[in-house]
Amino acid sequence: MGWQVLNDCGGKVRHRALAARRPARVSGLLVGVVAFMALLFLALVFAGVTLVGGYNHAVRMDEQVKGAWSQVENQLQRRYDLVPNLVEAVRGFATHEREIFTDVAEARTRYFSAAHSGSREQQVEAANGLERALSRLLVLQERYPELKAQESFLRLQDELAGTENRLAYARQQYNEVVNALNAYRRSFFGRFAAGLAGVGEARYFEPPKAAHDAPRVSFEREGAPKRGE
Repeated sequence: MGWQVLNDCGGKVRHRALAARRPARVSGLLVGVVAFMALLFLALVFAGVTLVGGYNHAVRMDEQVKGAWSQVENQLQRRYDLVPNLVEAVRGFATHEREIFTDVAEARTRYFSAAHSGSREQQVEAANGLERALSRLLVLQERYPELKAQESFLRLQDELAGTENRLAYARQQYNEVVNALNAYRRSFFGRFAAGLAGVGEARYFEPPKAAHDAPRVSFEREGAPKRGE
């Protein structure tokens, strides 16, 4: 009888102990779930903020590329506008150079079409073609020395030289922002952000390869003092 009472008492004590542990286990499980959900929420918030920031950064860089390209276009237009008068100034002394005049006219027409096509790639190719044609035109002053004494030709040549210098600077600025954008797109996160923003890879504006081998034309007038003198 005594042992039975003791066993019953022991069973009741163990039952009460187990019953007391259950709420503690449930409470601990709930704390773990809440902590996990909180961490997941913070991770999602961080990812969202980072993605939005990357999206905005890609859009800003794309706008910088467009802005830099507009400066390039301004100088390309100045060059385009100078071509007819420059051709007429040369034509008066080099009437037999029909092939060169034809090449310049065709290159100018191709640039006009490319500028209105909305394709930056076509515009770059056409601009390089016009630059090569102009190089051939300017070399004619070596064949016809009387051009160097023609006031209108010298004035147009000076204007073209200034335009080419401004174009070179604008092209450098454009290529720098293009490099920054393309480098960002090649990064792991930038690829997703740029894709989400619809920002594609931008093309560099490199001078034509023939320009490196083209004859150098001096834009200084004969008899004018050189820089530094």
